[in-house]
Parts: sequence; structure tokens; C-alpha cells
Amino acid sequence: MYIDEAALDDPARLEAGSVADLLPQIASAGPQIRHSAVLAQESGFARLAADGRPRALLVVGVGGAALAADILAAVAGPASPVPVLGHHAHGLPGWVGVADVVLAVSPTGTSAEVLSAVEEADRRGARLAIVAPPDTPLAHLAAVVGAPWVPLPGARPASSVLWSLTVPLLVAARALGVLRIEGTAIEAAAVRLEDVATRCRSSSESFVNPAKTLALELAGNLPLVWGTSAVTAVAARGAVAQLAAIARYPALAGGLPHPAHLQIGLFDGPFGAGTGAGRGVGSEPGAGIGIGSGVGRATDDLEDFFRDRAEDSEPPLRLRLVLLRDPGAERVETIRQAEAVVAVAAERGIRVTELRAEGADPVERLAAVLGLFDFTALYLALALGVDPAQTLAAHGLGH
Repeated sequence: MYIDEAALDDPARLEAGSVADLLPQIASAGPQIRHSAVLAQESGFARLAADGRPRALLVVGVGGAALAADILAAVAGPASPVPVLGHHAHGLPGWVGVADVVLAVSPTGTSAEVLSAVEEADRRGARLAIVAPPDTPLAHLAAVVGAPWVPLPGARPASSVLWSLTVPLLVAARALGVLRIEGTAIEAAAVRLEDVATRCRSSSESFVNPAKTLALELAGNLPLVWGTSAVTAVAARGAVAQLAAIARYPALAGGLPHPAHLQIGLFDGPFGAGTGAGRGVGSEPGAGIGIGSGVGRATDDLEDFFRDRAEDSEPPLRLRLVLLRDPGAERVETIRQAEAVVAVAAERGIRVTELRAEGADPVERLAAVLGLFDFTALYLALALGVDPAQTLAAHGLGH
């Protein structure tokens, strides 16, 4: 796998092609949050609360929009007074009815799954609200069924509209009494994303740019991204989704305690101790959205120095564990598990990166991590020579 590290600090490469097109979209996530909050208020999402708290809140979305449902459920948390669920298929679960609220989100407004779910929700008399671009089938359906509708602003790539999809859901859930967050939480998330954009800007060189540093750490490795709380577990799924969508790079999402109980078996597989065993690696916690990693020395440096490199082949693909820590939200048992995981990784020669999700509110902490990975995915694409503008939408897989 060829990795062009120099591309990350080459102004000509950073200012050309689809990378230059996508960078401003990602960097504008902070203003995107504020704009979406205003649109949600103007579109009447708060009117959903007129009939009181629902029995359940169902978020319908597929593809990237499914993450918006996960974010809402994670922010609501186990203390939510009603279930907050995601639905990612045609139609609706049989239990949905007049006592429930259905929130439908689609970055394209053309998802057949979401359209069918909205039609079914209308037939059953459930309260409805919709987020979709103007002049799309879903926006038209919102007018037909008389549902509050938040228009997605402008023609933006699907990989850069997560907050435009999510913020209206937060506004609706807060109005319904399902979400207990401070009124300043959304603004705090916007400020955090602006800080991330400043630190990860393209003009910032790799050695001080946390997103470029993380991109180079992931390149040539198989990332295993684990969260240590409900919030960072969702952030892990979002990180993996962005690596796939923008950099076309595979990664696995997980969390402690589950599904790490299953995924930790990978440490002894062909991408862990099964290849290149004997190299010890440590970890160093990152600060804020900073990155910490440690690289160990070979157990026999003299033998490594004198070995014949003429027949060296491409190094094997290795796991890279990325732990998304959530200080203050981790259970004591989870802290112990995280420490044990880092120790086991070192024994297996697996490099570890620890990132901290900082912020007073779960929305802000999510913004800190997801914002970092937005930039990381873009810089990784650049280093690998991948065109982020390529899409699978032509094959019917874009929603």
C-alpha cells in the first residue's frame, strides 16, 4: 500500500480536486449546527410536543442517516423516559401507532426505505417530522402528509451533512421531553467543531495537526475503533463510517464492554499476534482531541539491523487499536477493562492510540471526536490517492 505522506503538507494537492471541494464542507460543521437549529425551530419541530410525550420515539434513516438515530439514542441515554430507537428498513415495526413519534431523515430525500416508512406512519396516525433536501420525493411527501419539514441546506455531499440531520432530532426530542440537555449544548457543540476545524486546518503541518497525525497512524493498518461509553461507542461507528465513505478505508467499530468481548479475539489472529509478534507497543493518552501513541522497539535490534532487506516485501496489515475515552462517563469496570486491553495489546505488539472526548455535554463530546475523524478521513484519502468524490449512489446505494 503506497502512502504519500508529503501530500498532506503540499498546498497544491490540498487546494486541488475533490479534497479542496470537501474540506470547506467539513470545516463548516460548526455553522451547520447553528443553521440547522434555527431551521428546526422555524419548521415547527417543537409542535410535535403539542400532544404530550410519546410512548416511543422512532428515527427512520438508512446509510449515513442511521448514525443520526444512534446519536440521539446515545445522548438520551438509559435515563430517557421513553425508548429512542432507530429503524433502517422498509415500512415500520408493527407496534408503531398513534401514541408514537416518527422522525424521518435522509440526506438525498430519495430513500425508498424512508419513503415507505413515512407513508406507513401517516396511515397509522403517528406524529411525523421530516429532514430532507428541497425538491425531493421525501420533501414532497412531507407536504402531502402535513408533517413539519426541515430542509437540508444547499447541495452538500452526504458525508458532510450529519449535523444537519442530527440537530433537528435533538430539537424535537428536547421539545418532547425525551432529551434532557442544557439549552447551551448545541451551541457548545458548534464551538467545539470550530475549534477542531482550526486545529485540523489544511495549512497546519502534519506534526501539529491531530487529524493528519491520526491519518498517518491509521494508514497501512487495520483500525479497530472502540468507545468506552455509549457516547464514544456511537462516535466509533461514526468514525468507521467516515473512513469508509471518504477514504474508502476499512475499519471495525466496537466498544467496551460489548462487543469488545468478541473482537478482542482479533488480537491473536493474523492481523494481531499472528504476524510480526514480538514487537512491544505502548500507548499514551491524548489530550482533548490530541493523539497519543507509542512505538516499541524490536526485541532483537542487532538481528534486525543486519538482516537482508533486499527481499523485503510489503509489511503485513496489522491491527491498530484506537480507544475513544470518555472521562467522567466511564464506569469503573470499563476503566479497568480499558487498562487491561491496552496491556494485552502491548503484549501482542499492537499499537494503541487513545483519544479523549472532551466537553461538558454528550453532544459536545460527540462533536469533538466526530469532527476529528471527518478531517482524518479526508487526509487519509489524500495520502492514499483516493478520490472522495467517487460515489456508489449510481448503484442505488446512496440514501
